[in-house]
Amino acid sequence: MNFGVISIFPEIFLALNYGIVGRAIQQQLITLSYWNPRDFTQNKHRRVDDRPYGGGAGMVMTYQPLQAAMDAAKQHNPLAKVIYLSPQGKTLTQSLVTQLAVSSGFILLNGRYEGIDERFIDNMVDEEYSIGDYVISGGEFASLVFIDAVTRCIPGALGHEDSAVQDSFTGDRLDYPHYTRPEIIAGKSIPDVLKQGDHSAILRWRLKQSLGRTWQRRPDLLEKQRLTPEEKKWLDEFIAELTINSSTF
Repeated sequence: MNFGVISIFPEIFLALNYGIVGRAIQQQLITLSYWNPRDFTQNKHRRVDDRPYGGGAGMVMTYQPLQAAMDAAKQHNPLAKVIYLSPQGKTLTQSLVTQLAVSSGFILLNGRYEGIDERFIDNMVDEEYSIGDYVISGGEFASLVFIDAVTRCIPGALGHEDSAVQDSFTGDRLDYPHYTRPEIIAGKSIPDVLKQGDHSAILRWRLKQSLGRTWQRRPDLLEKQRLTPEEKKWLDEFIAELTINSSTF
């Protein structure tokens, strides 16, 4: 899969040379290509922004250098979907990321300043996505998240093929707690069920913890789901155990 990136700060994406994405690049599971709008300007100062019509604070990225950069990116991958990382886009969820991972490629448009000329969005952008309801300095940081999240869903990108399935938000639930050696740290031991080697019991415990954590921290996710009778039982057990443990303090 190819990720084309349109950005005035392509150096930010050097962070992708490490970890899972870096390994995916080395294995040629993904490729990254960059187009800097400053290289396509028609003014001697290489400016890519101008004052907004109607006045107001900040500057707006102009149409011409973005269009020229997009034309070059489209020549490289004509079938790529154009994605604009924007706080006004639909929220990027794990289920959506999983669907996107089977695409032929993307061109990621990274805005700066107060944004980009709306006519460019109307004419060139296929989808707008947001990584959350907060403001960051530019689309590059959101694009880093997008590339990492999508890459993790590409077969072969992770060391263990079950890792992506067990991640938080897979199935719209949070992940269960994880433990490693030593068995006791700061006077706290790991749960007994994890020591006994009963894999069916461990699986039930993990599912119950996943349900319970989602109920505690992201109840909005559970509201969208239809739990099976067994899952309802596990969640009730989690809540009861939590109540008992809380009453002992």
